[in-house]
Amino acid sequence: MDEEQKITESSNAEAWKDKSYDAWVLKYGPAPAVAKRIRQNPARTLGVLREVLGDPQGRKMANLMGSHGMKAVAVACLGAQATVFDFSEGNRRYALELAEAAGVSLRYVLADVVRLPQKELTGDYDVVLAEMGILHYFSDLSPFMATVRELLSPGGHFILRDFHPVTTKLISSKGSTAKVRKHKVDGDYFDTSLTQTPVSFAKYLQDDTAKPVLLRKWTLGEVVTAVAQAGLHVEMLLEEPNLSGEAFDKGIPKTFTLVARKL
Repeated sequence: MDEEQKITESSNAEAWKDKSYDAWVLKYGPAPAVAKRIRQNPARTLGVLREVLGDPQGRKMANLMGSHGMKAVAVACLGAQATVFDFSEGNRRYALELAEAAGVSLRYVLADVVRLPQKELTGDYDVVLAEMGILHYFSDLSPFMATVRELLSPGGHFILRDFHPVTTKLISSKGSTAKVRKHKVDGDYFDTSLTQTPVSFAKYLQDDTAKPVLLRKWTLGEVVTAVAQAGLHVEMLLEEPNLSGEAFDKGIPKTFTLVARKL
């Protein structure tokens, strides 16, 4: 591992150590109330992932850096055997409270996803899921994709849903309504530098004590190449517009979903 990767991982792990549990309570509410909503409509919690996941019943699923566990609890409610791999104790605490309140079993492994114990790399997961803001925590994608490959069973699928780099790397937007929304192309799509930014949950806290993280924003080509170089067969790459109810950002890709299979 090079020095840049060590610095990035150390900084990001430190930022996620504290405060995340408090942030999720402030953003979503106490786990029992959230669990009730998930239990009533797990498909709604999964959103567009519901279509690409297929029927979760009886399937073994790993959620890499699964954070507060909402997606994992939702698939567990639909009959999946779910495991979250994540290095934040605050995330783990919220996720396990969520699972208990929802009445489902959730296995939560507290570990660095690119340094999982050998006993965890079982090669029998039907699905490995990573979604919404995962890849930018790594300055090298190869170790992450290697973990995905080692977890998957032959024929198993990797599902990656994330923010589209056109939005994260190239375009900045201002304005909270469609009428006044303005866009500016002021980024460098091919910039490879690390950028320091507040950790994602910081805006939900009532103080400013959360530590910053270092992010490496990847191009779509870099992501697809990393998946392919890990020996995974790309079956689908869907680029998505803004999927909220607002008429924001028309014509601009906001997210993407990639599905790849282990041969």
